[in-house]
Amino acid sequence: MSNETPSTPGDALEKLPNAMVRQLKSRAQSLDPVIKVGHAGLTPELIKSLDQALELHELVKVKFTGLKEQKHELSPQLASSTRSHLVWTIGHCAILFRRRPHPDAAPRAPRR
Repeated sequence: MSNETPSTPGDALEKLPNAMVRQLKSRAQSLDPVIKVGHAGLTPELIKSLDQALELHELVKVKFTGLKEQKHELSPQLASSTRSHLVWTIGHCAILFRRRPHPDAAPRAPRR
């Protein structure tokens, strides 16, 4: 499976190193699905929710509860729509990764 996903035509994301792909696959095994794709498909609301989940978590598991036969076509579309890497598809799930712009940009609790 390719771990390079274009964000827009002619604009490709940097390819993830194999060691990082292995690490992400390992981390993803313990994740619960954050987003579920139903019979409505890839709606703008679903893309927005996935984009927010990637901002918060970097690594997200998406489960296809509907359209299971189309997961291999829809997974790259999800990655492209959110400018993320499609790390892996397994079973009825897809694993997406998008690095935060800055490591210190992680959400923090407000100080009191």
